[in-house]
Amino acid sequence: MLPKESVLPNPTPSTHAAEGIESRFAEGDPLIGVVGLGYVGLPLVVEIAEAGLRVLGFDVNPSVVDLVNDGHSHIQDVPAESVKALVDKGLVSATADMSRLAECDAISICVPTPLSKTRDPDVSYIVSAAGGVKAALRPGQLVILESTTYPGTTRELVLPMLEETGLTVGEDFFLCFSPERVDPGNPTWQTKNTPKVIGGITPACTRAGAALYERFIDTMVPVSSTEAAELTKILENTFRAVNIGLVNETALIADRLGVDVWEVIDAAGTKPFGFMKFTPGPGLGGHCIPVDPHYLAWRMKELNYRTRFIELASEVNGEMPYFVLGKVRHALNSVTKPVRGSRVLVLGVAYKRDIEDVRESPALDILRLLREDGADLRYHDAFVPTLVHEGIDLESSPLTDEELEAADAVLIVTDHTDVDYGRVIEKSRLVVDTRNVTGAVLPSDQRSHPQGWIVKCEE
Repeated sequence: MLPKESVLPNPTPSTHAAEGIESRFAEGDPLIGVVGLGYVGLPLVVEIAEAGLRVLGFDVNPSVVDLVNDGHSHIQDVPAESVKALVDKGLVSATADMSRLAECDAISICVPTPLSKTRDPDVSYIVSAAGGVKAALRPGQLVILESTTYPGTTRELVLPMLEETGLTVGEDFFLCFSPERVDPGNPTWQTKNTPKVIGGITPACTRAGAALYERFIDTMVPVSSTEAAELTKILENTFRAVNIGLVNETALIADRLGVDVWEVIDAAGTKPFGFMKFTPGPGLGGHCIPVDPHYLAWRMKELNYRTRFIELASEVNGEMPYFVLGKVRHALNSVTKPVRGSRVLVLGVAYKRDIEDVRESPALDILRLLREDGADLRYHDAFVPTLVHEGIDLESSPLTDEELEAADAVLIVTDHTDVDYGRVIEKSRLVVDTRNVTGAVLPSDQRSHPQGWIVKCEE
């Protein structure tokens, strides 16, 4: 277990903890608490500890706590050997006991922020974590919220809870928002080298947060307030959602015009200025892009403003699984087969290539729609050995020649790089490709439908 003592002073409110705040967190041996050991929290734990700082991780799931304490990792991007080495050095420990937050000099909150069934923000995890911090809050502590949320959450939700202790923000304790920028599966940009935005309730809060994070993050980007930091994160993913919506609508337009949308995008991408390449697909997936814009849309409804771009992009992106279903129907119809009773093999169910994450994956909607049409479903995804979701309970099938030959249709939803797509085309009777991953294998003039999507269709 990590030692409970801290070398940082624990001043009383009357000593004004803001004095020398930067040096206090930039130096010494603070104990850092990380609440939530998932896709954001565990990579953060590793980066902090690899900088030589002690970290105490908190999670409500006892199995996750046990895994970390045993030197294992449940997150694909975090190697188990890294966790074990840091645990063995005494730099990392985990607990489910939230009262131990009192031991920590700084606390990062990295809990989930999903949407409710009505597409409203579910901040219950933030409220629960903030409640734990409130119960343990003492003078001198730094609290940083990293969970993506709507602008105003830190000041309007977390701050009042912490101030119920009688402590004053910016003097007795320090509160910031610093949005996570985790990109699962990205081999280049990871927690340490991705620039980190941070904004505090007061300037002293910002200085405290930046001083600490600079010890394990290469580049800090301070902004003027927690609201600015919260909106920065929402803008980043709204930008992507809107542009993906635009290119998905372009795919629908190209399909009706009989034009290959990927050829058009590649040609437009040759322009050296004024164009940023986005590609169409079966829909949006992951926790961020399909979710984050709705936080802003919900917030602006409170202010009597309609976020039209966000709503339209969400509508277009949400229609793409139906477009894919239409392509499968059309392909099967062209060989005089209905979807009902046809064996459909889906390649890839993770929300993007080479990761195991199925959160908000468009494959889930596509599988549901195919099942409603009566398809005999199979899937292959080496990253997702089993899939249980809303009535779907399947195991990944091995991608053998026999499996490909037995399928009435092969549908490529996620373009994992471990798949030999040349073999997929060779062995399959019918292929629908939502990612254009077969474009390098089969030129457009050799496809059954030159505008893309249906790349092979034979009796």
